[in-house]
Amino acid sequence: MKQVVMWGMIIMLITSCNKFLEEEPSGSLSLTHYYKTPEQVSAAVNGMYDGLATPFVVNIGVAVSPVYSLEYITGYSRRPRPSGFEDDQFLRLDKLDNANSRLQGWWNATYYPVENCNSVIENVSITSVVDEQTKQRYLGEAYFLRAWYYFQAVRLFGDIPLKLATTKDINDVKIRRTPQAAVYDQIVKDLKAAENTGLPWIDQSGHVSLGAVKSLLAKVYITMAGYPLQKGAPYYQLAYDKAMEVIDSHQFSLFEQYSDLRNPTVQNTREHIFMLQRHPTVAVSNIHWAYLPYPVQPISIQPAYGGAMVPVAAFYNSYAANDQRRQEQAFFYTKYQRYGNPAETVFFPEAYIFKFWDQEAEKTGRSGANFPLIRYADVLLLGAEAKSMIDGGTTTDAAAIAAWYAVHHRAFPVTPAPTTLTTDDILRERYWELCFEFQTWYDMLRTRKAFDVAHGTITSLVGYKAPNHLRSFDETDFQFPLPLAEVQKNPDLAL
Repeated sequence: MKQVVMWGMIIMLITSCNKFLEEEPSGSLSLTHYYKTPEQVSAAVNGMYDGLATPFVVNIGVAVSPVYSLEYITGYSRRPRPSGFEDDQFLRLDKLDNANSRLQGWWNATYYPVENCNSVIENVSITSVVDEQTKQRYLGEAYFLRAWYYFQAVRLFGDIPLKLATTKDINDVKIRRTPQAAVYDQIVKDLKAAENTGLPWIDQSGHVSLGAVKSLLAKVYITMAGYPLQKGAPYYQLAYDKAMEVIDSHQFSLFEQYSDLRNPTVQNTREHIFMLQRHPTVAVSNIHWAYLPYPVQPISIQPAYGGAMVPVAAFYNSYAANDQRRQEQAFFYTKYQRYGNPAETVFFPEAYIFKFWDQEAEKTGRSGANFPLIRYADVLLLGAEAKSMIDGGTTTDAAAIAAWYAVHHRAFPVTPAPTTLTTDDILRERYWELCFEFQTWYDMLRTRKAFDVAHGTITSLVGYKAPNHLRSFDETDFQFPLPLAEVQKNPDLAL
């Protein structure tokens, strides 16, 4: 595994609009010369965040980054811009080739940053160059991020190597896959450790917060309750309890307007529990450009991009006509003013994604918009879903209904709250609310359910043919194959 021996990665810093992410990398240093000053320790900690951006930016071009594969494979989106065979394997639900570079991208997005996390945990645990409170905060960030990266990989690949120490010689990378149940147990262990390190509930700088830790733990528990581990009711209870800790903290709230989801002045606050940090000059986001209409439409200063993804018509039409998320320039748009001539309107042949529009990038050509990784709406719906599963698929629990209704009411302001709620109601809300945030495929995997958009019903994932697919889902689609290059370098992965 080439990616776990990259020593220089420990000081690679993700950049963002926050000062702690704007530092320039200072080069590659041996560990014997590192962790010697508070500044070096801080740089190593900040470097752990770099992996969050890897799925978004590892390749050059429109929509050739691995992250788009998570929406393509659901079948609810299509790519207006012509695509190659690697993307088509996801878009059409062809059988995945283990040489597909998207798989390698996801693998790298786990094991490079895990090595960084392991380095920080080992060295910060014994350092004396920072005070104890700072040390504990750094360790909390490291445990959370290691859990994040492993949670990402275990859901995609199943049994994966669990590596909890830094690479010290070549034998450290010749390791076999660990049963996924043990990987999940370690993820929970790391998140519980992070809970007890004194992290603040919120962190507007973009660092890991206690709210992010507890939210991720709720997501892990509800995943363990479902597929493939199927731990059932006890873990749905754990997920519900943890989600309610976040809700009852009153540290987070939904934005009143959908436009605030892309408002740069409120990033890392309120609904945004944890975000990928971006900066318009040091760590540019490609989301604005990738989602522009295609063929070229002059609605932004750089119109030659675009065409990465649009909702298929059946998904877009699954929204009720009065759903506020479907209204023009909420989650989608069908027209926009022509760049340089705002009196003229450009009409699109179909609905495009407006959810992540960057108004500043429209004028400057560089996007520094953060991307949501954990939203409060997600936690509210997870809590409601967990309680509905505890109660057998239908719940009258007031807290669960209130959590779901907070999300639903924003979309339907005049609709009264129900007295009962089904799991299917909640899952539909997740599809509509969290669309194109790279969350839906994970929901489909853990529930083994799909949204039959043509009929508005929740159905079995096995046997469901999504709108953009050539065939129906079967059991072989629910786990990515290990990247061919990794198996060739480490044959033990095939055992």
